[in-house]
Amino acid sequence: MDGRRIETLDELRSIVGEPLPRVRDKARSTLHELDRRWLAASPFCLVGTADAEGRCDVSPKGDPAGRLVHVLDDTTIALPERPGNRRADGLRNVLENPHVGLNFLIPGRGDTLRVNGRAHVVRDAPWFDDLVVGPHRPALALVVEVDEVFHHCAKAFLRAKLWDPETWGPEATVPSRAAIAKALERPEERMEELEAYYGPAYGRRLYG
Repeated sequence: MDGRRIETLDELRSIVGEPLPRVRDKARSTLHELDRRWLAASPFCLVGTADAEGRCDVSPKGDPAGRLVHVLDDTTIALPERPGNRRADGLRNVLENPHVGLNFLIPGRGDTLRVNGRAHVVRDAPWFDDLVVGPHRPALALVVEVDEVFHHCAKAFLRAKLWDPETWGPEATVPSRAAIAKALERPEERMEELEAYYGPAYGRRLYG
């Protein structure tokens, strides 16, 4: 493989430099009121996990703001598990390796809230009632004990122009979700059936 591999911390630091003290020391072990407000406003997060052998997974999680995450106390948060494809990659990983990393986003904001901690899966608790969306009460939740929490700057989002509508063109160069499913996952099904499945009706089945 081309390229010179970096194998030591000293070599890495010689290129990227040392972080400023305010950056190096910004991680906290408890939630601030501003963190709580961010979590309450966030409708989307990415959950990173790894199994016992280090194989990684990053799963997107989305819900209406205020239902995505529940703050149990200053060092503990919980995320509901909603109906999905039933692979349960992240949950299976947590059963082997509790360490998780989460990144909470707010649409239109470039900065994000990062939480690193240790997680476990629970099947019921009184506070599940606070995670109900419509008639749907989650059957499972991921409880995360916070080790580190800090806010991350907006540079990546600004470079990507992620929230700039002028850069949006989701199907300009990449086929539709139905076309991808036809090519890679469900070749036996007719394109018309897949387009109907991933069409407007798909959004009506989010919690069913």
